[in-house]
Amino acid sequence: MIVVTAASGQLGRHVVDGLRKQGVKFAAGVRNTAVDLGVETRELDYNRPETLESALQGAEKVLLISGSEVGQRVAQHTAVVEAAKKAGVQHIVYTSAPFADTTELVLAPEHKATEEAILASGLAYTFLRNGWYHENYGDTFKQGAATGEIVGAAGDGRVASAARKDFADAAVAVLTQPGHENKIYELTGDTAWTFADLADEIAKVADRPVTYRNLTVEGLQEHLVSVGTPPEIAGFVAALDGNIAAGTLGHTPGDLRNLIGRPTTPVSVAIKEVLGR
Repeated sequence: MIVVTAASGQLGRHVVDGLRKQGVKFAAGVRNTAVDLGVETRELDYNRPETLESALQGAEKVLLISGSEVGQRVAQHTAVVEAAKKAGVQHIVYTSAPFADTTELVLAPEHKATEEAILASGLAYTFLRNGWYHENYGDTFKQGAATGEIVGAAGDGRVASAARKDFADAAVAVLTQPGHENKIYELTGDTAWTFADLADEIAKVADRPVTYRNLTVEGLQEHLVSVGTPPEIAGFVAALDGNIAAGTLGHTPGDLRNLIGRPTTPVSVAIKEVLGR
């Protein structure tokens, strides 16, 4: 049996749908069991370790979807790993970050530490090092369509993004097919785009000119604060753009395409969905 953690989240819901279609036995670990996902749910709260071991009972495989609370994830994830070992889980599949053990990506250290905790557990593992989701840029799509401009600090850096459902389909494949134990997959979209390319794609859908204004990392942080973004979030977002400029998210190894057995979803499709075109 499979248990999916954070199953009511944006990625988790896609995984639940995919597993349901496969007809495999699984349970959805959720913080709030009142959420109706149409499948068996078990209380599983990263912030309440006492819920973890019971939620994982009977599972052979666990999909550990990384938490969203930056700064809390190492403790949360490690607690899940320890509970999985106690519950007799054999295989942990973890949604990590691109090149987590070597990258300068600002959000990678917590993922690296989680990978290390899983390796130390002795359990079989699969690291799904998820790249960027198209959905991360929903506000950017809207901004470009509304104002004719998108703003960032990524320079000519490239982003090989894919749809969240693409990454969920990869997780379903790993969970339901044999031969993925003790493997690491670098998951990205088929095409790596620059922000100038993204502006052009938004322009095609919005049917208006859209340009990309590139700032320094410090300039982007100041801009974001000026439009109401909390300083700590502005700093984090600007640092990520600096990482993109340095080339951390432009890799296209083809692992995602190979796992899901089809091309990844183009960013133009996500733009059309967000803009309702």
